[in-house]
Amino acid sequence: MTDCFSAPGLLPFEQALSNMLASIKPIGLDDCETVMLENVLGRVLAQDISSPLNVPPHDNSAMDGYAFAFESLISDDCLTLVGRSMAGQPFQGVCRPGQCIRIMTGGKMPVGCDTVEMQENCEVLMFKSDVFQSNVLQSDVQQNEEQQNKALQTVRFSGKKSLGSHVRNAGEDIKEGQKVFNKSHRLTTVDIGVLASLGIASVKVFRKLNVALIATGDELKTPGQTLTEGDIFESNRYVLSAMLQKLNVNVIDFGVIEDDFQAIKTAFEQADLKADAVISSGGVSVGDADYTKDVLDELGKIDFWKIAMKPGKPFAFGHLKNSIFFGLPGNPVSALVTFHQLALPGLLKLQQCEALKRINLRVKTMTDLRKSPGRMDFQRGVLSTNEQGETVVTSTGAQGSGVLSSLARANCYIVLPTSQGKVPAGEIVTVQIFDQYLS
Repeated sequence: MTDCFSAPGLLPFEQALSNMLASIKPIGLDDCETVMLENVLGRVLAQDISSPLNVPPHDNSAMDGYAFAFESLISDDCLTLVGRSMAGQPFQGVCRPGQCIRIMTGGKMPVGCDTVEMQENCEVLMFKSDVFQSNVLQSDVQQNEEQQNKALQTVRFSGKKSLGSHVRNAGEDIKEGQKVFNKSHRLTTVDIGVLASLGIASVKVFRKLNVALIATGDELKTPGQTLTEGDIFESNRYVLSAMLQKLNVNVIDFGVIEDDFQAIKTAFEQADLKADAVISSGGVSVGDADYTKDVLDELGKIDFWKIAMKPGKPFAFGHLKNSIFFGLPGNPVSALVTFHQLALPGLLKLQQCEALKRINLRVKTMTDLRKSPGRMDFQRGVLSTNEQGETVVTSTGAQGSGVLSSLARANCYIVLPTSQGKVPAGEIVTVQIFDQYLS
């Protein structure tokens, strides 16, 4: 249903996003591969991952200290030291009532022990061997059972003790059989550590998407070239390519294409043969040299064109023979915002990745915000905390679609709904915090 506040002929933003996502068919389970753990950063899982073991695999100590049975200290504050348990070198035996074991962080809990006391609350008494110096056992001395029996000592425990203290139980982090990651989850740096802790050496992931980038415009020059009168440096491909790298896709850069119908048509035909998605910037407006929309009309089907959003009204989405396309506006802010708000969710669905969870807050604006009803507005702002401890937002200033620095200075969007008019300072507004794709 068309929003009554939308300008005539403009599709409401929410409807455009919904229609687009409904029409995108993600890559299938037949498009996946098995990848070694060291190469899976940013890849999208094609399978659920369940733990094959407990993490940790056994009860172990969270402190350097002494392990014992809690009941042993109910009637006495001293226990006989009979051995030690090191990380990777567990105590081989049973700790009986009245006894304790020297244990180091990560050391396996000995049989018969249920509690650990940190060494700062313990004192070693009755020195009977030069194996011990001062009040601390030498950690680098390897004792066999006979030496231990000759060097029996008493450990006095001080302070309040609690059953099970300083013990990390088997499966405390992850239990055997527990689902750890869902299919369609994008693997992060920490996720890789979790997989390694489970002993998983490789996982099944969806193949990488192939995404083509096309910029159009006679006035566009690549950084490093010399500008002549009327020229500007092309920035959209660089920004979009950087954001696409965070999606872990293969970027096919077609460079800058001149404002010529046949040249643009040829670029789109080649892109369609090589890519799952084609992203263009420029040429989707209504100028005399804006040929992209005409090319898309001839080569494919435009699902919608022109959206009730600011910046980014001239955004086009549709299908070519082998791929989907996103036609972004040429102005740099418009191109970036429409990519982030529309094309990015579409690409996530295409690559079978879970939907992006955006973080929205309701905060006070410290500046007046200019707006006319008719389009949803994504203004750029800085979220901060004022002297009173309140979370507030301040506009970055000029909000023109060519002012790319307004995004560089921002850490959030100020999202003003379609029906909203101007907003005076002090009013409550919705902000959307920038995610990892804009950082």
